[in-house]
Parts: sequence; structure tokens; C-alpha cells
Amino acid sequence: MRRTGFVDTVHGLGGHDHVCWVFDAPGDYLPVVARFLADGLAGGQRVVFVADGAHPDDLDGVDGFAAARAAGAAQVWDLAAYGGAGPVDPDAQVRAYAAMTEQAIADGFAGLRVAANATPLVRTAEARAAFARYEFLIDGYMARRPMSAMCGYHRGELGGAAAAELAGMHPLARPASTALRLFAADPRTTTAAAALAGEIDVAGHEQLRTALARADLTPVGGTITVDARELAFIDHRGLTQLAGHFRDRGATIELLVGRHGSVSLLADVLQLDNLRVVTS
Repeated sequence: MRRTGFVDTVHGLGGHDHVCWVFDAPGDYLPVVARFLADGLAGGQRVVFVADGAHPDDLDGVDGFAAARAAGAAQVWDLAAYGGAGPVDPDAQVRAYAAMTEQAIADGFAGLRVAANATPLVRTAEARAAFARYEFLIDGYMARRPMSAMCGYHRGELGGAAAAELAGMHPLARPASTALRLFAADPRTTTAAAALAGEIDVAGHEQLRTALARADLTPVGGTITVDARELAFIDHRGLTQLAGHFRDRGATIELLVGRHGSVSLLADVLQLDNLRVVTS
């Protein structure tokens, strides 16, 4: 079962987990990468480190990494693996990682684990939009197949708002990197198209709008189901915005909520015509 929520360590993540690691100094990132990939090797996964200008022996100081690299269990790639200059092609990149995952399984590994410092790929608004879309799509793949990933972003280079936009497309993120998260729902626990978690108040309305656009959820029979059981708070403007996004697409939104949440009470007050709340 993959995890969701806020984390301050990458130790113990499983074969379907997808975490965003926002860091403030480059030197803070590599030790976390080392632990994340070492755990992957211990778990029988093929591991890959991706960074701008990466050299094959960059992580040879990690216990067992040099031997694993020689055996084909560990790889180091340059960011050119994401297609070179220009925004990433979200669908093509998902296909590439899916093929790598399936090849790892065919080669006898438990799955694929990737740690990537993607900061240089998201420095413009256009590039960030494409990469955020990719983050949502690859998260959907990871929810189904044995791939795990840690996506690194340097807040000092990108700024807090940009880092939050990207962190918010992950089921797992560091505390204070984002207040809300919209990510692919786990198909083993729900039939929802996506999951919405965290808190949404006046400071999060713009991020919610952006996240919904990046996810670009497709209605099924005129309805989009969103698992909101980990949504701790949403204000009336946020809920109205959520319903309005899907109304503009001719869809009803069905929110799955917990028994003791406030969403049901707020929905009753607002009486939004295309919002249906289901207690789960």
C-alpha cells in the first residue's frame, strides 16, 4: 500500500510511493538521494539517479552503489533523459518510465526507483505546467505498477509558489512545501479518479485552480469522483471553485469524504448543483 501525507524522511518508502523533496540548499539533497536509493537497492529494485550534468560515479560513495552500478542494478543519468531543451512531453516521459519499469521487472528486479533533481526542467511557467502534468500522470502509473520516485526541487531557485505547485501534485511531500495535494488515487482502495488532500483556504485557491488544470480529469458518465478523505479543510470559496471547475466541463463532482469531516456540512449550506458528497 502506498503512503500519502507529509514526510520528513524518505526511509521506509515502498514500491509505489511518490514523494516530492523540496530543498533549500543543494548540499541538503544528495544525502537524501543516497538514502532513498540505498533503500531501493536493499529492496531489490533497480535504481536510477537523474541530475543536470550527472556523472556515472557521483554516488559511488554510497554503500553498495558502485557494485550495483557495475551489475546494472544502479544507473546515473543526465537530465537529457527527459528529452533535452524545451518543456517535457508528459505522455512520452510516462511511456519511457513505464518501459524502464517493465524492463526492470523482466530483468528480475522488484521494480524501478528513481531520484531526480528536476529543478532545471521547470524554470519557466510553460515548462512547469508540462512537468506538473507529467507528475500527475506518472503518479497514476506508480499507483498501479512497482515504480517509486523522489522528485527534487530547489526552492531557492524556483521560489516558494512554484515549488508548491509541483509538490502539490504528489501524494507525499515535505512539510511546509505545499498546503494542498492533488494526485492519482490508489486503484487498490478506491475507484476515484484522483485524491485531494491537505488544506485549502484563501492562500490556496490559485494553487487549486492550477492543480485542477494540470490533472485535467476526464469525466466518466458525466461524473468525476475525487477521494477527499484526507482533505482536512476547504473554505466556501474553495469548494465553490472546485464545483465550478467541473461545471465548466459539463460534469458533476462526487467527493468521497470521511464521517467526521466538515465538507458535508459546507456542501449542505452552499447547495452547489453539480456537487455530490458521499460519506465513506
